[in-house]
Amino acid sequence: MRAAFIRPLFLLTLLLWAPLASAVLPIEHWVSSRGTRVYFVRADSIPMLDISIDFDAGARHDPPAKSGLAAMTAGTLARGVAGLDEAALAERLADIGASQGAGAGDDRASASLRTLTSPRELDAAVALLAKLVSQPTFPEAPLQRERERVIQGLREAAVKPDAIAQRTFSELIYPRHPYGRDPLPETIAAITRDDLVDFHRRYFGANRAVVSIVGAIDRARAEAIAEQLTRDLPQGVTPAPMPPVEAPAAVERRIPHPATQSHIVIGAPAMARSDPDFFPLFVGNYVLGGGGFVSRLTAEVREKRGLSYSVYSYFSPMMQPGPFAVGLQTRKSQTDEALAVVRQTLERFVREGPTDAELVAAKQNLVGGFALRIDSNRKILDNIANIGWYRLPLDYLERWTDQIEQVTASQVREAFGRKVFPERLVTVIVGAGEAKP
Repeated sequence: MRAAFIRPLFLLTLLLWAPLASAVLPIEHWVSSRGTRVYFVRADSIPMLDISIDFDAGARHDPPAKSGLAAMTAGTLARGVAGLDEAALAERLADIGASQGAGAGDDRASASLRTLTSPRELDAAVALLAKLVSQPTFPEAPLQRERERVIQGLREAAVKPDAIAQRTFSELIYPRHPYGRDPLPETIAAITRDDLVDFHRRYFGANRAVVSIVGAIDRARAEAIAEQLTRDLPQGVTPAPMPPVEAPAAVERRIPHPATQSHIVIGAPAMARSDPDFFPLFVGNYVLGGGGFVSRLTAEVREKRGLSYSVYSYFSPMMQPGPFAVGLQTRKSQTDEALAVVRQTLERFVREGPTDAELVAAKQNLVGGFALRIDSNRKILDNIANIGWYRLPLDYLERWTDQIEQVTASQVREAFGRKVFPERLVTVIVGAGEAKP
């Protein structure tokens, strides 16, 4: 996107896409008879339907001694349902050419479906998804297989420097919050089938779910599908409030490792998705380290000094303040030099904000690339699901480029000043020993 001949092409793509987006993306919203919020976009360009169901069933609800329970529950939904075992489910999906998926993050668990809209295939696929989310049987044999697979993956990750860095970083920035817990082999081993059944009953409730639908059907059919998907869901419980995210103590943790490079992560909790500073922080981070080779961190750390091949920064907003982080890898002998340059660059950016030229370039790249964010039904579905889950305005996508364009340098500087405090950040270094005197 930096090249002069590419940028006009992106702008032309956006101009051509704008009428289509305006026609296709208006979101219809209603609440089902079970209290489920439903979001629908009609998209007739291809005879496909994409569906996502989000539940308030993320890892933040895991019991500490059974961390990983949310992920295990979501990951085993398709291992068996009433009347169908794992093999029969897979055969049914293959027969109708549909695909399904499920997983869980910190805040939510999701189940998804992609199917043709021809009556036979659509009816069968929706019926299967309804069973997956409302009538999972969690059979013991597939559960044991999944448990062993996850434990083996965790044991392998436990010796990888990047995984060690990320796990330690999470523990340090969320010392007393569920966001800081990661599953361990022993917590996965402790999870039983009864735990999955109870977690599903408690948190896969209709009244706290969000259904997102994108595809070539009309509103009446979408309403019928939403009712079918939520009709047999458990009512669920109202989860206890999460503890507030507290500011962590500034600390530098160095962990020896035989890797040839040091893996460095710096950051702290910063932003919830509902934060009014979202767009200034989003644009500002593109300038700082989210814009790849056009970011300031890349210029200072890689281009000018050759200290790292890749350096980046990001905000990961969640229901509660998610992390702001800077990450890089560098040769062990250069660890302290690279760390000093990153800290100096970050401190200067927080203090001064972006230059006018940096801000203009960032906004041009972000606006120019907007069409690529909604150029498929799957991408539209992901955006709609986020709008529904975080209760964003229904015209969020229509106003996205305007929100980007309106960001000023002073807004970026002020937002970073409210959310990022360089002197209070957690630093994790895996692969280097003590700091040089």
